Amino acid sequence: MELENALSKYEPVIGIEIHAQLKTNSKAYCGDKNEFGASPNTLTSPISLGHPGTLPKFNKEIINHAVKLGLALDCDITREMHFDRKNYFYADLPKGYQITQDKKPICKNGKILIRLENNKTKDIELTRIHMEEDSGKSIHDLDPFNTLIDLNRAGVPLLEIVTEPVIKTSHEAYQYVSEIRKLLRYLDICDGNMEEGSMRCDVNISIMPIGKDQFGDRVEIKNLNSIRNVQRSIDYEIVRQAKLLDENKKVNVETRTFDAPSGKTSAMRKKEAAHDYRYFPEPDLNPIKIEEKLLMDIQSSMPNLPNDLFEKFTKIYGLSNYDALVIIEQKEIAFYYESILEFTKNYKGATNWLMGSIKSYLNLKAIEITNFPINAESIGMLINMIDDGIITHSLANQKLFPEMLKFPQENPNSIAEKNQWINQQNENNLEVLVREILDKNPKEEERLKNGEKKLTGFFIGKIMKASNGTADPKKINQLLNQLIN
Repeated sequence: MELENALSKYEPVIGIEIHAQLKTNSKAYCGDKNEFGASPNTLTSPISLGHPGTLPKFNKEIINHAVKLGLALDCDITREMHFDRKNYFYADLPKGYQITQDKKPICKNGKILIRLENNKTKDIELTRIHMEEDSGKSIHDLDPFNTLIDLNRAGVPLLEIVTEPVIKTSHEAYQYVSEIRKLLRYLDICDGNMEEGSMRCDVNISIMPIGKDQFGDRVEIKNLNSIRNVQRSIDYEIVRQAKLLDENKKVNVETRTFDAPSGKTSAMRKKEAAHDYRYFPEPDLNPIKIEEKLLMDIQSSMPNLPNDLFEKFTKIYGLSNYDALVIIEQKEIAFYYESILEFTKNYKGATNWLMGSIKSYLNLKAIEITNFPINAESIGMLINMIDDGIITHSLANQKLFPEMLKFPQENPNSIAEKNQWINQQNENNLEVLVREILDKNPKEEERLKNGEKKLTGFFIGKIMKASNGTADPKKINQLLNQLIN
């Protein structure tokens, strides 16, 4: 209710900075391993610790990852650039400065499409993407009296993705961060695991009276570690700032932190201005020039991206928006689905099997699709067997699919033949079988003739059992109606 009241009077202005740790073998400027979960301070060296006399050496893979993301987001790629030093002191920043990019980021402009309610879409415009290195990690909850420092993360390569202040609601922010994370995973440049800190968000937010065009004083909410917390922190901050303005109080320009259990933000420090960082060109790294061939090579190696797949699945395969969005949510699921369609043209059938029996098995076993034992060709063959009337859908689901899970290397047609599940009955044979079952159950037959439709299920069950599950329930129903009438 407080949020609704605030939004009835004030318009939020939101920009988001996403820090994405890159999937590289080594750190940004030295050979230290880039790895999560190692014992504290075991992945360091004199270079990452900033010892005097050491020199950085640039990791070229960062350029490839940055260009790949820039192309995917329709950015302008900067062809000639340099690095800068951003000077500030924190206990977890061993050099006393961060190597980053200031005036010449590798990517400028660009956009990403997000999907909102009622099939509406919106482009979120980007300001820039730049390369930089991560700091170490301060740990506050292991010692009641001291802050502990783990410098394993110091020097890990980052891309910082900065939006224009065009996000208007917490829901738009939620969708934006979700889409960026999905894209990073499709491109295989960041795992997007926010709980491990490999993707973190800073939210800049201010509010202004509806109808006005002058932005209010903004605050920055630092280091949000889940997409849900991005949404919650924005909603809280809208209400907090609205209350201050209603009371004719000033919104302090500051950096704040979000406490997930209470759902509240609190002040950390005064917000730094750009000049506080004393940027200047990094003297120990040469400028970089990106050649056209590199762009062409990276462009040609790009995978299918989520929005391209959405258009393909809805326009060509005829899937609903809901089905398409569920399938493209995970790259591996989407690619498995496309692999199935190399062996069957029943797009909806493949969707139903993927979102039904296959996903149920994945959830039951708590595994990813990459560990699913049945290959896409066998699933395609299974769907074709149903479509061709070789087996019934119920038999495929209840008997054949479980057997395929037990013997994933075996052909589904061979499994069906071995177990005598192939539907070899022609219509004449099936009619004989239906008559036999009716003759064995005269009382029930009479009741069915007198209009007790629920007995249809009784007879279908009997006939299915007698046929060892190979008869088609629809055909049985048709024959029952003909014989009874």
